[in-house]
Amino acid sequence: MLVYGDVRRQADPREEAARFLEAVEAARGLRPGLARHAALAGALIAAGELIQGVADAEEAGRDGQGGATDRLTGLLVRLAGAVWASWRSGFATGEVPDRAAVERACAGLTPEPLEIRLPEGFAFYAVYPESYAEAACASGLDAGAIVIGIRSIGTTLGAMVAAGLGGADLVTVRPSGHPFRRELPLRPSLQDRLGPDRRIAVADEGPGLSGSSFASVLSALRERGIGSDRVVLFPSHDGEPGHAAAEETRRLYGGTRRLVRTFDDLVLRAERPEHRLEAWLAPLIGPLTAPLEEISGGAWRTHRDGDRGAWPPAHPMQERRKFLARAASGTWLVKFVGLGAEGERKVARARALHAAGFTPEVAGFRHGFLVERWIEGATPLDRSRIDPVRLVERVGHYLGYRATAFPAGRGRGASLAALWEMARHNAAQALGAEQARRLDGWRAALPRFDAGMRPVETDSRLHAWEWLVLRDGTLLKTDAVDHHAGHDLVGCQDVAWDIAGAAVELGLDDAARRHLAADVARRTGREVDPGFVAYLEICYTAFQLGAMTMAGDAASDPGEQARLRDAADRYRAHLASRLSAATLP
Repeated sequence: MLVYGDVRRQADPREEAARFLEAVEAARGLRPGLARHAALAGALIAAGELIQGVADAEEAGRDGQGGATDRLTGLLVRLAGAVWASWRSGFATGEVPDRAAVERACAGLTPEPLEIRLPEGFAFYAVYPESYAEAACASGLDAGAIVIGIRSIGTTLGAMVAAGLGGADLVTVRPSGHPFRRELPLRPSLQDRLGPDRRIAVADEGPGLSGSSFASVLSALRERGIGSDRVVLFPSHDGEPGHAAAEETRRLYGGTRRLVRTFDDLVLRAERPEHRLEAWLAPLIGPLTAPLEEISGGAWRTHRDGDRGAWPPAHPMQERRKFLARAASGTWLVKFVGLGAEGERKVARARALHAAGFTPEVAGFRHGFLVERWIEGATPLDRSRIDPVRLVERVGHYLGYRATAFPAGRGRGASLAALWEMARHNAAQALGAEQARRLDGWRAALPRFDAGMRPVETDSRLHAWEWLVLRDGTLLKTDAVDHHAGHDLVGCQDVAWDIAGAAVELGLDDAARRHLAADVARRTGREVDPGFVAYLEICYTAFQLGAMTMAGDAASDPGEQARLRDAADRYRAHLASRLSAATLP
């Protein structure tokens, strides 16, 4: 099934350098404390993104960046050292590089666009760079080691390993090829640095489904005669590679020493009080009156419906870390939304949605975590107990607001052709080639649909359980800030994507669908093409079918497996009916 994709953007290097400089200056302007530390980490992440783009361009043979990779990498390690010093001192110290140093490192960048990939661990999975420096300190390696960071996110993680080792030599590499069978030809310049006695640290977020990124580096080192006794791996978790890993990958990975410090080690079980999540929250909501309660991995469902038989499906591996924090000021949802600028953008979106009356109150943002009011006594939406006209009007108001408040440029989401390819592939996998061929007739309409597209930061999560009914009957939307920028291939789309999603998830009949589209059109001042919505409904259903199928295959809990497979069956049936019933434009 086709579901996942990298979040990429085309960027002017000089604009990225200006963003990096702005982040450094923002940190410089703050007093010592958690806010300053978070700003330093944000500057580090911005620098890592810039270096990733420049290094990829230089490796691809695109000249003109003035050899900036080495200059920027040196500054990155220095900045990582500042983040590490801030963490170790309880946020009291940490020298911020001066403006001149940043400008020198960025000198010579040209306007030729770079492709910058979102470091997903920092955006979605609570991978904290500080944990890599902590792991490095426990490794027994020293500053004489060479650190290999696997791009993308390994650029920044490798810098933190180098900082933890006292400023070790950092290089970054980009394995290539099929995601499950990556390879890494070592550059001559890197081969020359791999002396016979040098110890090597390798940093990345993984291992993922295949573990092939780590394995590609280990294979390349082995070909140079470097055995596992000279290598230490720094992954983000202590699990083994996933189900798509080759036996050779498992052997290489399992036979190499690795050191892990997770978010739980770094923050939840921190020895120093100032490193603990509850200490971060106190300035916003007051001292906690009870221990934090983790509700990640679908555990939030126990607070919405005690009947396990009525639980919606969840994909624990893809869920953001989240906690309930109880204080005299009430109960608060503390959810990881991203480090640095990515998290700041999501918090700004959450504030705007609350101000417009659609989502819960926002208390603030603390080094990756959005803090918003947990609504006690609210119940998940039951479609059978709400007036369908009122429901459609509320959803239309919400989608109309999003479409006008959060426009998105092109290139931040899959093209209509890519959605077609995904839908056809998933339909063939689930329903067979004959059913999938029913999508072929839509191909000719794509240029017309594309001409009318206005991408927005869609909600993309309109399932009934994502709506809460308050005691006074008010409908609030939850989980509304970041599914347009998730770890999947969809990304930002026209508001018609959300109209189609609402039709599927809320079980709208044809009259309600027309009412919803008309309401959104009235609020946005732009007509909604019913043919476009029909096409996107097919694509949406095929995507959800793929997501639920893959989640079910990965689930280990039998009850969760059953829920996910039931959901996949519903999407499969809906896709079959839509392929049969939809009228070609």
